[in-house]
Amino acid sequence: MVPDDKLEQICARFAYLEAKMADGSATNEIAKLSKEYSDLKPVVEQIYSYNSLISDISETQIMLNDPEMKALAEEELPNLKEKLPVVEHELLLSLLPKDEADDKPAIIEIRAGTGGDEAALFAGDLIRMYNRFCDNQGWKFEIVEGNETELGGYKEIIANVKGHGVFARLKYESGVHRVQRVPTTESGGRVHTSAATVAIMPEAEAIDLDIPASDIRLDTYRSSGAGGQHVNTTDSAVRITHLPTGLIVTSSEKSQHRNREIAMNVLRTRLYDLQRQQAADERAATRKDQVGSGDRSERIRTYNYPQGRVSDHRINLTLYKLDQVMQGELNEFIDALTADDQANKLSELNP
Repeated sequence: MVPDDKLEQICARFAYLEAKMADGSATNEIAKLSKEYSDLKPVVEQIYSYNSLISDISETQIMLNDPEMKALAEEELPNLKEKLPVVEHELLLSLLPKDEADDKPAIIEIRAGTGGDEAALFAGDLIRMYNRFCDNQGWKFEIVEGNETELGGYKEIIANVKGHGVFARLKYESGVHRVQRVPTTESGGRVHTSAATVAIMPEAEAIDLDIPASDIRLDTYRSSGAGGQHVNTTDSAVRITHLPTGLIVTSSEKSQHRNREIAMNVLRTRLYDLQRQQAADERAATRKDQVGSGDRSERIRTYNYPQGRVSDHRINLTLYKLDQVMQGELNEFIDALTADDQANKLSELNP
């Protein structure tokens, strides 16, 4: 369990923040103090619950020495002790380092990998799966760019998802997704294996990352769809190149102003994600990689159509409910991945 002196330090810091905000002397720091205060509040509430339970157990044990109260104490003490592991676990979870990006919206990027047309069709299946999952969560899902193939698949597709705690729930989806099935283009009935890469990135705001105008080159061009058919007849599509990194982002909606907005948002998000990945790589150099590290070269999940199963290789979880998963029922996987990630972090907290 966490030492009492550390819990006391957290409570003391919370009391200081509360007093500092109340006396009105920190007008220049109010936003920063408010953020720290709101982050600490649920932790302090868990500490109070834990301390209250410890106090109740101690008082009940003393009651055992009182002949008049002994029977009541003997009845109550097992119930209190039974609650202790649950309250301790909840307290430890509240003390885990919080990813500052967990509450952010997210950008989903899916790219077809090995498998040609079948991989592109699978990429389309995945984006529809995430669309349904987001709808089930009450989140706003919007396709912002897609490179569609003639068969209706996608070589690449990008979507924006807004809502409460989006990145926290979706971040474990980053990696290589593999499908095993008979492609519609296969006449011999043989099962093929194809793949698509999913990247989940926290959406960055201007406050998170400033991009100097001198670091970008903006080009406009006429967009075209699958098969070379023109989507519009004006040069409204936008291509933005980030000169220091060589990153290129495009958007081909009808409005050039909207395309610039979309492309800058995606570029900012990619650069922010790049910074986070670099920081994660530095941390991973000194410890074992964990679930949720976001390694996009890692094969994380296989969708086997002949057997109707979906397997997540990181936690060895297999569900025989392929149809439901493809309809967006992902919570069972996400809950298990979240729990596994928390367990890894708890083991670091208490080596």
